[in-house]
Amino acid sequence: MPADVGPTNRNFGDILAGYFAKRMGLPASKLVIACNENDILHRFLQTGTYEKNPVHGAAATGGLMQDGAAAHPEGVKETLSPSMDILVSSNFERLLWFVAHDIYGPDAKDLHGAKEIAGRKVKEWQTQLKTNGGFSVEEEVLNAVRADFAAERISDTETIATIRDVYRWPEGYILDPHSAIAVAAALRSIDGDSQVALATAHPAKFAKAVETALVAEKGFQFRDILPTQFVGLEERPRRVRTVRRSDGLESLRNLIVEDVDQEKAKA
Repeated sequence: MPADVGPTNRNFGDILAGYFAKRMGLPASKLVIACNENDILHRFLQTGTYEKNPVHGAAATGGLMQDGAAAHPEGVKETLSPSMDILVSSNFERLLWFVAHDIYGPDAKDLHGAKEIAGRKVKEWQTQLKTNGGFSVEEEVLNAVRADFAAERISDTETIATIRDVYRWPEGYILDPHSAIAVAAALRSIDGDSQVALATAHPAKFAKAVETALVAEKGFQFRDILPTQFVGLEERPRRVRTVRRSDGLESLRNLIVEDVDQEKAKA
């Protein structure tokens, strides 16, 4: 039975792979783009306009530095899912090429001509994106995208709630914030018997967001979800070698050679 599939949106890579798989026969009824508050693709599916929406100052803050959130001078909003904090999804133009090829390609004399037409159309859109900050597609293009894709926008508040709710399930699971967005999008958009949400990261990598969500949950201890290789890592001795920038690359090279020679001597 066909299922809806919902990966998180970073650079549109995972879901583009799903699109190619669907074209090759994967029984997916709809590909659901799960966005955080950097929601350019969600807005595109609603309006047909692919437009940057930069934010700055206090409006751009909100992520956790401990989990990798950082200020973005180009205007990306910081969220609890920092790997998804991007202003433009660079792989999206690849989808547009295939859609343009399907819609405008039949007007060409041959396959080569169809590819050129699709390429020129995508170049036109990308030029508008660079010069004007966005572009709008024809209704026929938007409908073609909507035939295979849907999108959901998940806030930081909903992300925290989803991590907490899934932890409370009878067979509870600890989600990282990115995977929580996929699950929240799947639960919101489910329309049928089957829905697949793709988990994209380990919760230990985004410890602060997970702890924020689950700190008050009975029995939760973050160390219980650490990979075996990480257990006790913080208690192990640290070895630090200082290399001054003023010493140049040769100093760094000598340090590496020295360490390799020491390891070879131990072998």
